[in-house]
Amino acid sequence: MTNFLFIRHAAHDYLGRAMAGRLPGVHLNDLGRAQARHLGEKLSLLPIDAVFSGPLERARETAEPIGHRLDVPVHVVEEFTEIAVGEWTDRAFSDLPSEPRWSHFNSFRSSTAPPRGELMLEVQVRVIRKLYELRDRHQFVVIVTHGDVIRSVLAHFLGVHLDLFQRIEIDPGSLSLFELGDNFVRVRLMNAPSSGSPLELSPVRHQ
Repeated sequence: MTNFLFIRHAAHDYLGRAMAGRLPGVHLNDLGRAQARHLGEKLSLLPIDAVFSGPLERARETAEPIGHRLDVPVHVVEEFTEIAVGEWTDRAFSDLPSEPRWSHFNSFRSSTAPPRGELMLEVQVRVIRKLYELRDRHQFVVIVTHGDVIRSVLAHFLGVHLDLFQRIEIDPGSLSLFELGDNFVRVRLMNAPSSGSPLELSPVRHQ
């Protein structure tokens, strides 16, 4: 059995304003850097044996204080990158409702991709495949990635259709934990805040 602790990257200036997608050069802001430092302190109490991050700056900058505090290298892997939003990259959210595909993207996510972008199903498959690969090598894994990536994983293991996955809220810097065995999964935390995290109150089981 392996514990997977998913962390959404910490705060940056695009949040709530524009679709960052895979745009390079989006860095954590002051709040985000403080969140990342706090995560490093909080998670130093856990028996983490591997830290992985998506390749975008905001994910790596969140993962680095965690790896430093744990004295564990941060492995950057493409499978944990953001969904490719194609032509919507760097578009303001206030502009997107005029796009014909935007409403379908939000209501029929399982079968609607952004123009020249990636299907949510493709995101889900690449991430789940990587998790099963990591499960064979580690016992407690931290993965720093993006909100929709985490939603897709939780939706899969909770049996929630992708068309409904936006009912799962994943905040910047939040923690979501599940245990993955050979024939079972247990979701133990979803969207827990890094500050005052219930990780302190809910000991992780080891097998």
